[in-house]
Amino acid sequence: MEVETKGFRVDLNRAQWFKSTRSGPNCDNCVEVAFVDEAIAVRDSKNPAGPALIFTAAEWDAFVGGAKDGEFDL
Repeated sequence: MEVETKGFRVDLNRAQWFKSTRSGPNCDNCVEVAFVDEAIAVRDSKNPAGPALIFTAAEWDAFVGGAKDGEFDL
């Protein structure tokens, strides 16, 4: 599946998806991440054929930085 967004085309057929090493085998609320072309794709691990969110490298870096800084802690 190819996705065109944010000014570039992402080929998800070539994506190699990764799930967090902190995800256990019985965890049912996980996401998978793939670094493809110029983008980062995120999908629900329970629905691999479903939609994927596409982020630019700058958007992904901002998210990871915010997570590390505790911006999303409840």
